[in-house]
Amino acid sequence: MKQRFRGEWTNKVDAKGRVSIPASFRRVLETCDPDWHEKSLANLVLVYGRKGNGCIEGYSMRSIHEVDDMISALPRYSKNREILERLLNSNSVQMQLDENGRIVLSTKLREMIGIKNEALFAGMGEKFEVWNPISYQKNIDEMFELIKDPINEQSIFDILDKKIVQNQPAEDSR
Repeated sequence: MKQRFRGEWTNKVDAKGRVSIPASFRRVLETCDPDWHEKSLANLVLVYGRKGNGCIEGYSMRSIHEVDDMISALPRYSKNREILERLLNSNSVQMQLDENGRIVLSTKLREMIGIKNEALFAGMGEKFEVWNPISYQKNIDEMFELIKDPINEQSIFDILDKKIVQNQPAEDSR
């Protein structure tokens, strides 16, 4: 079964930018790091190149390798591949959890998303996001505004139903 990042946590950020990764996220990072073993520390990648989304994206090593494979499948000298490599590889940092399960958010990263004393971690399945808690709440409010009409909300879930139907084998007509 694939490990997933789930839930929301708000953690303190100290003056040096150190913040604790939620324990359940650490388990996913460990499980999805091929180099991790009981006496080592898990690796992860933070991507900060996606402009305008207000957060930093965190990936396990397995998830970022999957993203890298998708990028590598594009024609080598295509503009789209170049853009994706720049946004997701050049604008990222690989790091390791410390012995207390923390990472250091550099001044640059904290300033990019407006983090001062707290960081909100939001599980997003194959990745997680790091937000300024106030910006996250604004993002959530905007999302709920989009789906406040029950028909709009249902249409979002219908996307999943359509995907499930497309992936099911045809029924036996015997």
